[in-house]
Amino acid sequence: MKKFLGILLLSLLSQNLVLAEDLAIATFNMWLYDNGHHQYLSIEEKEICKKEKKYSQAWYSNGCDKFRVKNNLNLKLSKKKWTLPEEANPNFDTLLYYFFKYQHSHFVPGSRTFQWDTYEVKPLTKHYKFKSDLKEDKYIKKQMNKTALLSYLLYEDGKITVDEISPTDRFGNFVNNETKLRSMSIGKTMVSYVMGHAICKGYIDSVDSRLNDWSLTKNTPYENQKIIDLLNMNAGDQKYVNRGNFKDGSGDVDTITISRAMYKMSNLKKSKSKYNYNALLPHLLLNYISFKSEDDFENLLEDIFQNEAKIKQSVYFFKHPNMKKELGDANSMFFATRHDYLRIAKSILDDWQNDTCMGKYLKTIYENRIPKGNFDQRFDLSNTFSGTKTYAGFFHTDYSGMKKRSIMGMSGYGDQEIIIDFDRSRILVIHSMHGNYNWKKIAYSVIKKGK
Repeated sequence: MKKFLGILLLSLLSQNLVLAEDLAIATFNMWLYDNGHHQYLSIEEKEICKKEKKYSQAWYSNGCDKFRVKNNLNLKLSKKKWTLPEEANPNFDTLLYYFFKYQHSHFVPGSRTFQWDTYEVKPLTKHYKFKSDLKEDKYIKKQMNKTALLSYLLYEDGKITVDEISPTDRFGNFVNNETKLRSMSIGKTMVSYVMGHAICKGYIDSVDSRLNDWSLTKNTPYENQKIIDLLNMNAGDQKYVNRGNFKDGSGDVDTITISRAMYKMSNLKKSKSKYNYNALLPHLLLNYISFKSEDDFENLLEDIFQNEAKIKQSVYFFKHPNMKKELGDANSMFFATRHDYLRIAKSILDDWQNDTCMGKYLKTIYENRIPKGNFDQRFDLSNTFSGTKTYAGFFHTDYSGMKKRSIMGMSGYGDQEIIIDFDRSRILVIHSMHGNYNWKKIAYSVIKKGK
């Protein structure tokens, strides 16, 4: 009997996974249809559905949510991960599906990730206008034509010198200068950027301040810890969280509020401090900034991105909907346009070089960077030569072969990269769906040698 129940349970779980994936693909198909990308679809639609208002009661009553729209794509999807596995060798069709998941599924009704509201900052009338002195790089164009690259921006000595976007026969029909690109783990560094400004504007005393005034962290491993230790992923939480998951198998840390996460970690003790890269700490610190700035939190974000970064389009962090701010509703996943990422990086470069309050914050976290040791981290595994040896307040530091230079980098899943070379006034911003491009030639060597 127990064996039968076990088989039945496994069968139900398998069915649920299949149904969930079927729903995700159906939502993807609808997105393609709604946005006019019919070349990827085979469409059979009832006549009445063309007349009824989409998502209305009549539309549903006539089964219009079930009309036959099938894609004609060769999809090779992971059955174990929501994201595209790093070890995959994806074709364009598969990349397109994951592009939809990453970029749009959180706003599409019926999607598995339709669960987010936003902390959005809209731009002011005046934004920073870049100067350009563009040069043609045939190799980067070639990479754009055959890899998962979405965007490539190189900024040198006050000007954009390379500005490439995926061509129309790749992602060019889906990405333009107004497209808000998903940060992945670059969002962690955006939290550090907000933290620095929160300190400079007096909401938090310093990186040495302790989390001893926030009820959400009471009786957890994070109570009374210094902000710098949390920024450095040095919080002694390696027994409990790993990257995006709770180590007891109770779920991921990305989709729950901080209050829920802290409840799960109540009465647990801090271990010996050790570098432990995970997604919980940036969520925690973003909500601590929210707690300390109280009703000014959204005004603080506006001040930072409007007046410091001088964004042109709106940017946003994820936010749990219908949830009280006091429960920790902010999430570090961040979205901005390709040029607004560069604007943010430029403000970081300027602050460092002009030794502003924010520049002093950056230099403080840089001076307090810690070694990563032998931590098994994707950032160091994607290319054996590209590892960074140290970590500084949600920035990657001490690049291989460039240890004596002041360089700080951001990195996200799919080999998103923002690298800032303070010594040579150079910024590289890369957005990609997957790390199948030549990182050594178009990222590492560009920063190391300027080629």
